[in-house]
Parts: sequence; structure tokens; C-alpha cells
Amino acid sequence: MTIPTVFWLVPIASVTSLCMAWYFFRQMMKEEEGNERMIEIASHVRKGAMAYLKQQYKVVGAVFVVLAVLFAFMAYYLKIQNPWVPVAFLTGGFFSALAGFFGMKTATYASARTANAARKGLDKGLKVAFRSGAVMGLVVVGLGLLDIALWFFILNAVYADSPLALVTITTTMLTFGMGASTQALFARVGGGIYTKAADVGADLVGKVEADIPEDDPRNPATIADNVGDNVGDVAGMGADLYESYCGSILSTAALGATAFALSPDLQLRAVIAPMLIAAVGIFLSLIGIFLVRTKEGASMKDLLRALGMGTNVSAALIAVASFAILYLLGMSNWLGLAFSVLTGLVAGVIIGQATEYYTSQSYRPTQRIAEASQTGAATVLIKGLGTGMISTCIPVLVIAIAIMLSYLFANGFNLDMRADAIATGLYGIGIAAVGMLSTLGITLATDAYGPIADNAGGNAEMSGLGEEVRHRTDALDALGNTTAATGKGFAIGSAALTALALLASYIEEIKMAMVRAMEKGQTFIDMAGQAFDPHTATMPDFMAYFQVNLMNPRVLIGVFIGAMAAFLFCGLTMGAVARAAQAMVEEVRRQFNEIKGILSHEAEPDYGRCVEISTRSAQAEMIVPGLLAIAIPIVVGMLLGVAGILGLLAGSLATGFTLAVFMANAGGAWDNAKKMVEEGHFGGKGSPCHKATVVGDTVGDPFKDTSGPSLNILIKLMSMVSIVMAGLTIAFL
Repeated sequence: MTIPTVFWLVPIASVTSLCMAWYFFRQMMKEEEGNERMIEIASHVRKGAMAYLKQQYKVVGAVFVVLAVLFAFMAYYLKIQNPWVPVAFLTGGFFSALAGFFGMKTATYASARTANAARKGLDKGLKVAFRSGAVMGLVVVGLGLLDIALWFFILNAVYADSPLALVTITTTMLTFGMGASTQALFARVGGGIYTKAADVGADLVGKVEADIPEDDPRNPATIADNVGDNVGDVAGMGADLYESYCGSILSTAALGATAFALSPDLQLRAVIAPMLIAAVGIFLSLIGIFLVRTKEGASMKDLLRALGMGTNVSAALIAVASFAILYLLGMSNWLGLAFSVLTGLVAGVIIGQATEYYTSQSYRPTQRIAEASQTGAATVLIKGLGTGMISTCIPVLVIAIAIMLSYLFANGFNLDMRADAIATGLYGIGIAAVGMLSTLGITLATDAYGPIADNAGGNAEMSGLGEEVRHRTDALDALGNTTAATGKGFAIGSAALTALALLASYIEEIKMAMVRAMEKGQTFIDMAGQAFDPHTATMPDFMAYFQVNLMNPRVLIGVFIGAMAAFLFCGLTMGAVARAAQAMVEEVRRQFNEIKGILSHEAEPDYGRCVEISTRSAQAEMIVPGLLAIAIPIVVGMLLGVAGILGLLAGSLATGFTLAVFMANAGGAWDNAKKMVEEGHFGGKGSPCHKATVVGDTVGDPFKDTSGPSLNILIKLMSMVSIVMAGLTIAFL
């Protein structure tokens, strides 16, 4: 099979992205870091973040070695799995970890430089923080496409003459997504536990009990809190969206290989189309990054508009470019597929806007939560929970409409559910997910910007910079809270479409597993007593063979287990944060009581002890939730078969998506309600209203930064595990 020349745009775009990430990193490093105190604080945060990441990689590395050995045993001894799976799994995890490492390294160098730039002006501070965040976005898309391109070249050389070449290549490439998902889950959960243990300890004891400002150098948990922003919201988010980005492209490519299998030339174009759209998206993201700028004295809406300029221009350009790409590729129904891409883009924008509405203090939902603080913490909690629940409506409806429209656009509005119409419709859903993530280079930049701005504010506070500088960093930080919430909504929305595409891809991997089983002599008999041939069977044939319908108790049991898994996972991660935070609170109280002179600035707190508590807690607590996400699909597949797995994935997708939106938005609203009071409303800092909103923010912290965002990885990881373990599921039939 000859790879078309146009495919070289994919590796070229990936290298360009990495080169621009390096350029932005070097430009940031040329900025002055500030005075001696600013440099010292940044150094503490940097050392703590790198020490944590080093320890995390040791723990996760051990898990990867065990899983790789298991996959090798399945591939080479049991021969129920593709022999490339162990290597693909390791490379997926490696690139995911590398993306998080580069992003966090940049963020820890950028915070003090952002604070120092804010001394010169708001626009200067915004540019330094945003372009440093862009390093994260560009590294993720650059490494993701590079990994995809390398595997496509390698596997094409191996399977070029195979009867099912493109199906084999794409389903094999899907397996490196499990490595990325596994690394992302541990990074997200571990980082989330770390940052929220420190944040809760710093807030409850520092703000509420000791009545000192946020990021006050007298607070022993302050450095750990700043470290946590980097390991959770930069390294964790980077690994998360790396696997979403790769998963959407690879699942769509796998669906394309199946949907257009009867036309080899068209099949190849369908496989490379999502890769080309993602490649062009990189160049258009770069245009958007250079458009982000603002003016001195800008309001929150002005700052949001500045970031919106970059993201919206990039989205508009990729919409136009997608029509051109699909037309020039000569895709049948190129117009319908282009509208599927557009559907994904529009869905992403609407979800982002809805998230901004429910979480920004510029709008009524968050303002009402702040108003509720006048009657105490209880009403703040009740109002925030209600707001979070209501906020799920728009994203769920938008995703539902996007699924239907992208399906119908792709198959020419064919509603008769023929096998070919279903296949092309599912391809349309996959390519909608690619459209949503095609400008990830800039959308992730707006997310990674948040923790950089937050750390810049902490550095300014601890360094004793002037009130004007602190006002600017507060504005950048408040903007970061909203962009982080918007980014989480975007990540969760893209996860829903990607997981649905992976659900369809699972059937293709089952097909390949059955083909391998037949080569070993295993036979499959359908309900009519006839031989079942997976080579020629369509997706409806597989669904009928495995009795995937709501009257099958295996499907229903799987649905219930999937729904339960989302709540169990959240319960475990919330409990982990509570235990870690309790240890942090006790340590901060101990230091205030035993180290005399902390509050009077006569003695320095033991920052290192708090960093150690967060690190140790995160490493210990992340193991059980992570392994649970891997174990559940394996056990369900062995006990309930393919029907049970499909029920499991459907249940976890529906429940996990809705629960993730609720938790992320409730947490973001509580956080910005607190920011609103700190700006001087309802008594300002130190008032009873402030303390009430701090309690709400404390509850919301693990909602929005640990459990909520981890759910979108959970639903994709369970899909990936199911795909990788398809051979084991078939062996137990």
C-alpha cells in the first residue's frame, strides 16, 4: 500500500508544532524572572514539582512494566493479541508522560516571569502566561501527531500486503491509546490529590482559622499548593488531552477503515483524513495564539474576549479548511463529512460558552452563589450543588444533538439503519470528535494558562509586590479560573464523542480477535446453528451474534456496573483527597502552634514538610482508583462477554459524562464565587461571607480538579482496556 504524498503534511505539522513550542519556551526564558525573592519562591515550586513528577514516574513505570509483560504473554504465548500491542502500549504512555513533563517544566519557569511581566502591564503579563501555556498545547498536539505518523509508517511497512491491511493497522494503533490513557489517569488522579490536599489545607487553616490572605508566605502549605497547580492542572491536563487527541484521531481512522472497506482507495483516504484535519489544525492554532492580546485596565469580559479571539478565529479557519481537505481528498459525501466536522467544532464552542456562563463571576449563576454567602456556608454549598446539576443540561443536549447531526450528515441523512449507513454514520461521529479537538493547540493553551497565572499571583503575594501588580495578577488568575473551567468542559465534551467512537471501534477489534481465534482453529456458531464468519460480517451482524440488546440481562448488568463505576471512582478519589487534606490541615496547625513567630514573620514555616505530605499521599492514594479502571473491563469481559462490555461502556459513558460536567462546573462556580467576594463584594476578604465561600471552594476543589476531570479519562480508559483485552474476552466465549 502506497502512502499518498499529502500524508507527509502530518509529520511536517508535528515537527512545526514542536519547533514553535521550543520557540515560545525560549522567548519565555528570555524574560526577567524578577527580584531575588521571586526567584527563590519559583525555585522552591520548581524543585517540588520535579521531585513529585520523578516519584510519580517511578510508581507508574512499575505499573507499565507489569502490564507490558502481561500483554507480551497474551501476544507471544497465548497468541490472542497483536504482537505489536506491548510496544505500542509503552510508547503511548511514554509520549503522554513526555507531554506532561515539558508542559510542567515550562509552567514552573513561567510563573515568576509572568508576575514580573505584570509589573510592566496587564497585556505583558497575559502574553507571557498565555504563550507559556501554548507550549503545553503545542507539545501535546506535536507529540501526538508524531507518534501517530511514526506508527502509521511502521505498521504500513509490516502489514502492507495483508488482506485486511488498513483494518489491522488502525486497530493496532488504537492500542497505544491505552498507554496514553493509563498514564493520563495516574497523572490526573495523583496530581489532583496532590494539589487539592495542599489547597484545602492552605485554605481551611490559613484563610479561615488564621485569617491570613491566600498565598501568604506565612502559610506552610503555600508552596505545596503552588506545586500542586502544576502537577495537577498542567502535567495532568496535558496527559489527559494528549490521549483524547490521539484517541479521537485513531478511533476515527479505525472506523474509516471499516466504513469504506469495499473501496480500497477511498478507504485509505478515510483513514488519513482525520490526521490531515488535525495537522492543518496545528497551523491554524498558531495563528490564533498570535492574536491573543489585551489592554491595560481590561475587565473580565475584555480578557475573556481576548482569549476568545484566538480560539474562535482558529475554530472558524479549521471549519473552512475541513471542507477543502475532504473535497481535495475526493471523499464520497465530502460535504456531509465536512458538516460533521463543523458539528463537532460548534458543539465544542457551545459547551465552552455554557461552562463560562455557569462558572464565571461575570454571570448570574456564580453571582447568586456569592450572594448566598450572606446566610452562611450551608447555602453556598446548596446553591453550588444546584447550579452544577442544572449546568449539565446544555452540554448533554449539545452532545446528543451533535451525535445525531454528525451521524446523519455523514451518511446522507439515511435513516434505514443499513450496515453501510451505520458504518459511515459512526465515522461521522468520530470525525466530529476530531473537529472538536483539531485546534487543541490553542484551546489547551487557554487551559494551561490558568495554573501559570495562579502561580504568578502566589509569587506576587509571597514576594510582597505592590498592590497594582497584585491587582493585575488577580485579574489574570480570575481569568484562569474561568478558562480552566471552560477547558474542563471542553475536555469532558470531547471525551464523550471520543468514547462513543471507541465504542464502535471495539467491535472492529472484536472482529480482529475473532479472526485470530479462527486461525487457531476456534469456530463460532450463531443462534441459527450456522457458522459465523467475522471476515464478512457487518456491525449489525456482530450485534446480533452477541445479542447486544436491552432484553439481554448481560447488557443491563453491564450498564449498571458502568454507572456504578463512575460513582465508585469519584468516591475513592474524593476520599483520597479528604485523607490527604486532613493530614495537611493537621501539619499546618502543628506548625502554627509549635514554630513560634510564623504569624509575626519572625520565623519561616517548614514548606518542605507539606510538600512531602502531598507527595506521599498522592502516590499512595492514586494506585487503587487507577487499577480499578483497568480491572473492571477485564473482569466484566471475562464474565459477561462482549454484550456485558458494551453495556458497561454505555453505562459509564452516560453517567460519567453527566457526573463530570456537574462536578467540574459546581467546583468552578464555587471557586469564582469566592474570587468575587475577595474582589470586595459582600464584605471582601476576611468577612463572614468570605469564609463561607472559602468552605464552598474547599468542597469544590476535589470536584473540579480531581474527581470531575478524571472521569473523562476513566470512560476512555475503560474503552481502551476493552479494546486491548478483546482477545481475552473472545477466549472466554
